[in-house]
This record gives sequence, structure tokens and C-alpha cells, in this order.
Amino acid sequence: MEALQFSRCVGDVLLARWSECSNSTFKALVNSSPFMETILVENEVQQEVKLLDAINDDHEGVIVELNKPINSDDFASMLRASIAQWRKQGKRGVWIKVPIELVNLVEAAVKERFWYHHAEPKHLMLIYWIPECTHTLPANASHRVGVCAFVMNEKREVLVVQEKTGILRGTGVWKFPTGVVEEGEHICDAVVREVKEETDIDTKFIEVLAFRQSHKAFFEKSDLSFICLLQPLSFNIQKQESEIDAAQWLQVANWLIVRTSMFSIVTLQLPAVDVIG
Repeated sequence: MEALQFSRCVGDVLLARWSECSNSTFKALVNSSPFMETILVENEVQQEVKLLDAINDDHEGVIVELNKPINSDDFASMLRASIAQWRKQGKRGVWIKVPIELVNLVEAAVKERFWYHHAEPKHLMLIYWIPECTHTLPANASHRVGVCAFVMNEKREVLVVQEKTGILRGTGVWKFPTGVVEEGEHICDAVVREVKEETDIDTKFIEVLAFRQSHKAFFEKSDLSFICLLQPLSFNIQKQESEIDAAQWLQVANWLIVRTSMFSIVTLQLPAVDVIG
């Protein structure tokens, strides 16, 4: 009987409160009776927003790798809620890896003040800085690394090529085989590979002879290029049809001046004795 009277009292209070407040401002939280459900109203029923899955990095930041399709509006809500949570946790940098299949989410992230860090063939990396100070996130890769091969046989002939493309196309200029180091590739392996691709000559890496640095060389990036000494292991040239117009062993004197696409003028003094081959 007492429980029934109590529940009626609670009901009377709720009805009175309802009559005093509009639907948009009615707020009540009643959890004092086993006969009543918890009521939470604020213009509409509040729903818990799921947070983005993230892992901690080594610098008090988080990394998010998106891998499931999601509506851009839902993603925006999750992103805002996640940032609020990370801010409470004292996190700093936020990295979001967006696969190319989920490119529709990029605009939502940019609207939350994320910016581009770098792009790869299959994903885009976005970053965000939570603290109210200048960010300390590392910049994207700043240099491209190239190689240039100096290959001389026992006859003191140097391996040279003429390119079908590039700034030296059609000029008749002979140059050393050159190329760009691939991701995860060592310089010594890259230069051997480039010679093989352009001339079909097998070689052995000996040492780095020289290197140079330039700036704003390729899409405003800096460039590091290494001239490498290689020992030929084969001698019959088969030029690369797609990129090389001509290739040969070129006889030189004790001083060699060769113009290349990676070095303006390269002057090399040849060894006094035959040490290669």
C-alpha cells in the first residue's frame, strides 16, 4: 500500500512538472522508485556516441586507421566525441589514415580542422593537434634520393646512355645511368638495379664517390644524389627500350667531363691504374 501511494505521488509530481514545462525544455531524471523507468529528455532522447578506435603512439598522441565504411555525418559525430575524449586524456597529435575507399570521409575531417600530412597510392594521412600551442608533429618526407652509376671496364671505357625522355632527350648528350631509390631500398642496391634496368649490365657496388644536395627539385622537394662506383660483371649491352635511346662503352682520357640529368657538370679523375674489372 505504501509503495503504491509513493508511486502515485511520483506520478503526480511528473504530471505537474509536465504542465509547467514545454516539450523542448522538459528535463527530469527519476530513478527513485522500482516502479518508474529512468527518464532523460532534452529536446530529444540523448544517444551515446561511439568513439573511434585508436592506438597510442610514442609521443602522447593517437593513431586511427579507418577500415570500415561509415556515413560521413556519423563519422563527424564520432570524430568530435573522440577529440573531446582525447583532450581529457591529455593527448596531443591525432593521425588518421584514410584508405582510398573511404575518401568520402576526408571533407568531414577537414571541417574539424584536420590537415593533410602525406598521401600514398592507397591512403591519405590526416593530422590534428589538440593542445592550444604550436604543433610539434614531424613534417612529411622532405627529400628524394637519387643514384648515378660510374661503371668502368678493363679497357678504361665508361658505361653511358642517352635517354628518350627528360631534359636531355634529343640533345645527343651521353650521361651516366641514373635513377631514384625506391622505398625501403638501399643506395647500393638501387644503383645496381638502375644499371641493370637501363643497360642489362650486371655490376657490383664498390663505394660512393660523391654526393650533392639541391632544393626545389621535384614538386618543391629537396634532392640528394649519390655518384657510386660500380664494377662491371658483364659487358654485353641490351638497352632498355622504354627509356633508353642508346647505350655504349665510351672511351675516355685521364679526365672525364660528363653532363648528367642529376649533376650539372661532373668532373672525375680516373684511377691511375686499372683496379676495376
